[in-house]
Amino acid sequence: MARVSFTANLERHLAVPVRQAAGDTVRAVLEQVFASSPQLRSYLLDDQDRLRTHVVIYVNDAKVTDRVTLSDPVGPDDEVFVFQALSGG
Repeated sequence: MARVSFTANLERHLAVPVRQAAGDTVRAVLEQVFASSPQLRSYLLDDQDRLRTHVVIYVNDAKVTDRVTLSDPVGPDDEVFVFQALSGG
């Protein structure tokens, strides 16, 4: 199973511990995570079920390129990192 971790700033809003999730795409892995934390979906995906503009996901050291269907491949030993961009000054 892939290891899924989240940026610390999401912890201010939700409990998002590191998790193990099965799936061969970013979408499949996220759906596993959403099954146990449904409130996380609205922080990461918009109303069209696409990755929000302020969210970036990496699989190992490669930035996810498919922000619409999240079809980037994920292997069982991969690490998925979910970042939420910060703004302000």
